[in-house]
Amino acid sequence: MEFLSDAQNDNSNGNCNGGGFMSLVRRKQVDSDRPKTTSSHQNLAKALTIPHLIAIGVGSTIGAGVYILVGTVAREHSGPALTFSFLIAGIAAALSAFCYAELASRCPSAGSAYHYSYICVGEGVAWLIGWALILEYTIGGSAVARGISPNLAFLFGGSDSLPMFLARYTIPGIDVVVDPCAAILVVVVTGLLCVGIKESTFVQGIVTAANICAMIFVIIAGGYLGFKTGWPGYQLQSGYFPFGADGMLAGASTVFFSYIGFDSVASTAEEVKNPQRDLPMGIGLALSICCALYMLVSAVIVGLVPYFAIDPDTPITSAFASNGCNWAAYIVTIGACTALCSTLMGSILPQPRILMAMARDGLLPSFFSDVNIKTQVPLKSTIVTGFLAALLAFFMDVEALSGMVSVGTLLAFTMVAISVLILRYIPPDVVPVPSSFQEAVDSVSSKYSDADDADAKAITSEDQVPVLVNKDTPLEDPLLDKVAVQLSYLTSEENRRTIAGWAITCTCVGVLILTSAASSRTLFSTYRYSLCGIGGVLVMSGLILLTWIDQDDARHSFGQTGGFICPFVPLLPIASILINVYLLINLGGDTWMRVSVWLAIGALVYAFYGRNHSSLQNVVYVPAAHVDEIYDSVSQPNP
Repeated sequence: MEFLSDAQNDNSNGNCNGGGFMSLVRRKQVDSDRPKTTSSHQNLAKALTIPHLIAIGVGSTIGAGVYILVGTVAREHSGPALTFSFLIAGIAAALSAFCYAELASRCPSAGSAYHYSYICVGEGVAWLIGWALILEYTIGGSAVARGISPNLAFLFGGSDSLPMFLARYTIPGIDVVVDPCAAILVVVVTGLLCVGIKESTFVQGIVTAANICAMIFVIIAGGYLGFKTGWPGYQLQSGYFPFGADGMLAGASTVFFSYIGFDSVASTAEEVKNPQRDLPMGIGLALSICCALYMLVSAVIVGLVPYFAIDPDTPITSAFASNGCNWAAYIVTIGACTALCSTLMGSILPQPRILMAMARDGLLPSFFSDVNIKTQVPLKSTIVTGFLAALLAFFMDVEALSGMVSVGTLLAFTMVAISVLILRYIPPDVVPVPSSFQEAVDSVSSKYSDADDADAKAITSEDQVPVLVNKDTPLEDPLLDKVAVQLSYLTSEENRRTIAGWAITCTCVGVLILTSAASSRTLFSTYRYSLCGIGGVLVMSGLILLTWIDQDDARHSFGQTGGFICPFVPLLPIASILINVYLLINLGGDTWMRVSVWLAIGALVYAFYGRNHSSLQNVVYVPAAHVDEIYDSVSQPNP
């Protein structure tokens, strides 16, 4: 039982110098575990509380899509059952929210899913997640910004009513439509985010409140009109489920993307005053508010107008107009504008923090990790993010690229759920410490080696080993019993971790096979059903194994303790993985081709820069059980 034996084997295989495949699976320690000892970076401001987090979560989630989405989904998929589609999608999103809540409270540091993947899975996967999130927030912010100018034009009286310096126009010769209004809005939001997290969140809260007021108006005024007219949308011969349960579920898979945005709350974890309490509550309350508003708005709209008569482009406005309330279009448009502005802030806010987290870990240049001393925000990263988003919003029609936004989010959701399984069953048993701690590591290692040698000598000495009279005579020496118990525990614990690791792997492979086969329309039915059966068996086998074996005791001390604990593990994370992977598979070939190009570029950046500049390039891995003793040894002054 040698101290550092496993860790030394990892280092010799490349964990320490970052060579070969091992650099992809090396894992870091929770940043918040040793902030004073290992962190030389400037910390972000601890300024956020539950109301701030709710403003960020609701503002980032409720975009203008709800003002359009209800019409399209009701006409094509759900019919009057649209409310149930939103409810099912909200429950599916809650599965990911539960996983985020536990990891955010345990690991309250900037970086969100990138940070959790780096701790639980490894550097290679974490890099791809961070790289995908960069794409998501850049394109997402640009797409949102370009959606604001048409709504503003409507308020001014038409598409040609905006002032000249804000109106869209086409550049002759190259047929590019530029949008000055979108670029200006991105610059304004970027400047606001540079002022400080508390100030920008306060403004976002005001804008979000205006959007919620517009939605409440739709609910109350629409409810009044519904009771007055007898809810004609529900008085149909086709019933409440004209497309059946399949249509309702198809609608749920479509409206699921309207819940994307609550993960922005997790990206601000380092700036929360009480992350163990506030982060889970902020995520949960934000998602609950969004789900309630979505359900109420959809219930009103599909009740005012028969689903087949809803205008897919302006469902809410047309529903009110059909009841003689044309003036309501202005309130709805104001709500759409405020929703877009709030979502724009929610799209730009997380990216500088992800860039900062990746730069802190050495995977990006240190330029991105600088935190302004006065405002305590990643100023340089925020400016770069805003500049790129403004450039895209000005020159490019990013609507065709909007599907790429969903890839980054769903990949992050999937890895967060996998990270919860890893944290519960096979948390890292070795953690990195700086190579400057080598003297302390050698000292502690020597102490434990001497103790093991002493135990071995005591066991083998003649005065400690009883004479065996026959094979039925028991060994009653207490020291031998102690060593036997220790060896038995180590063997059983090693077997448990091995079984858990294979069970998690089996589950992930099964989910991939099952969702791919279920989504395929080109396979013969025999092969398709066979693959679905194989995938289902693998998923169920993994679920049964993980339910049967015990979770790791080290989970109780992993990261910051006393926070939220995800319920129904392993069932809940596996269900989350299944839903997110299914949605990923069904995003379409064109979207995946574009994303693959971006991920390939990211792989090259990592291979030529990130891998060689990683903060884990020169570290020493030590057993997690002894890391506290090593840090205490370093902190004590030499006599």
